[in-house]
Amino acid sequence: MTKERLWEIIRFLLVGGGCFLLDYGLLFGLTEYGGFNYLTSSAVSFTVSLVVNYILCVTVVFHAERKSLRQTVLFVATSLAGLAINQVCMYLFVEVAGLWYMLAKIGAAAVVTVWNYITKRLVLRGGH
Repeated sequence: MTKERLWEIIRFLLVGGGCFLLDYGLLFGLTEYGGFNYLTSSAVSFTVSLVVNYILCVTVVFHAERKSLRQTVLFVATSLAGLAINQVCMYLFVEVAGLWYMLAKIGAAAVVTVWNYITKRLVLRGGH
């Protein structure tokens, strides 16, 4: 692994960690104080976090300020797939496994993080 790839992964994890905290806090706030169902809260918090993550991934993580329309469309498509993965994981962890929704979110975030790194890197850096 090159030094640049290592720093890219570190930047990705730092940005992702911050976005996870945003997602996690919004999930809790919307569910506990907003009265929303955990799946609705999860979709909203994930989407808000995703927008922030997109901006930071493009500018800070992958340094891909000049994106083609194809890259943008692929980024959005992989992000929507990430949202679907998040929602399925949340449902399975809460409804099937019986976990508390806040604990389920940690597991869902782990699964989506792997998906996001692989797909965002391929989209924004062309797999390099």
